[in-house]
Amino acid sequence: METNRIPINRLRKVLRLFINEMSASPKRRSLLVVLAPILLIGIAAGQTKTTITHHRTVEQNSSTQLTQAESAIEKNDYTRAEPLLQKLVLESPDNYQAWFDLGFIFHALGRTEESIAAYRKSVTANPNIFESNLNLGLTLAQSHNPEAEQFLFAATKLKPTAHVEEGQARAWLSLAHLIEATKPGDALDAYRQAAILRPADPEPHLSAGLLLEKQGRFEDAVQEYREALALDATSTDAMTGLANAYMRAHQLPQAEEMLRKLATAHPNDGSICNQLGRILTAEGKEDDAIAELETGLRLAPGDSAARRDLADLYADSGKYDKAEAAYRWLVEKTPGDSELHDSLGKALLKQRKFPDAQQEFMAAVRLKPDFGAAYGDLAVAANENKNYDLAIKAADARSKFLPEIPVSYFLRATAYDHLRDRKHAVLNYHKFLEVANGQYPDQEWQARQRLKAIEIKK
Repeated sequence: METNRIPINRLRKVLRLFINEMSASPKRRSLLVVLAPILLIGIAAGQTKTTITHHRTVEQNSSTQLTQAESAIEKNDYTRAEPLLQKLVLESPDNYQAWFDLGFIFHALGRTEESIAAYRKSVTANPNIFESNLNLGLTLAQSHNPEAEQFLFAATKLKPTAHVEEGQARAWLSLAHLIEATKPGDALDAYRQAAILRPADPEPHLSAGLLLEKQGRFEDAVQEYREALALDATSTDAMTGLANAYMRAHQLPQAEEMLRKLATAHPNDGSICNQLGRILTAEGKEDDAIAELETGLRLAPGDSAARRDLADLYADSGKYDKAEAAYRWLVEKTPGDSELHDSLGKALLKQRKFPDAQQEFMAAVRLKPDFGAAYGDLAVAANENKNYDLAIKAADARSKFLPEIPVSYFLRATAYDHLRDRKHAVLNYHKFLEVANGQYPDQEWQARQRLKAIEIKK
């Protein structure tokens, strides 16, 4: 006579691995549930009483072959265990324990299809076993087989061998992770079921928060992350989730507060400083933002995105020499980025380093021939370099991609004026005056004076 139990004592090491990995970030956790299907059968391991009860049952009701096979599995001696189990299922094709053990061995050896087949036979022989349904569902999920949902759902309705609430909670979590993309509402319900079963575990709240973020339900996500943080005040995952949700909900002061807590908890993590710097930038706290980004880059000097943020911040706050240094570092790393060449050119232009600026703007338009703004910058630099032909060509190129502006006409007019092309100079001075509307008093006065001089000579 068989008993509705599955051998679990051999999985203590696997259980420890599972527990450690499940403490990773929510994104990684969701992958682990799919990629590590054999781990969940160790949930009930760790109590001697459970192990003894199981072995007593096996000794009384199972064959010596099964006992020997399971003893070999405990020692990771799959080569010895497999033929014993193969012989046993040949003699007793309805022995669900033997099929389960074979499924375990096949999975451990990377023989996924054979593992699925063995677990199927275990479930067919006895469909009321939690561990068999769970492992079959998880192994199917690993193979992207849509049947996985059916067996994971079945596991949520069955009673685990031991540690019942913990086992059922893990089944609900596994199901939720699987159906997040296709049935997000059902997935959230599954996370809530897991939270009820394990009220002290932050994991269901973390996963639910991440899913709610993906749905754009940031306020609800905040609530889930708060629940997780209440359960574990040191949870980096919960603090990170809260910071992300606050940022995406545009609750910047709350995001700043949470990032500061993270920075205190992880003082050597440059990515936290960099993210805090971005939030402070959005809040208009430029000096504080610069300090955080500089700290972040000292800790993680290879973070190109953070260095670009810092370079932009330097430029926006008038620290053009520092902006130049940061942009040069970035250009060296990514020479094919036209935007970087343009940004470096602007920093050089502000420092009146006109030849270098012209060189960078030329690089920008070579990389991106429709870069209208860069043509405008190039026209300014070329004009300052007395390269009037290039200034005119750049201004004309800009007009192909962007609407004309008063300054463009004035730049052309002065360039033609220097080239002694009076006809085009007059034409552009008049166009400038037509659209200036008093916004450029100094240039308008200059244009009128030059028109008087030129037209008198005519």
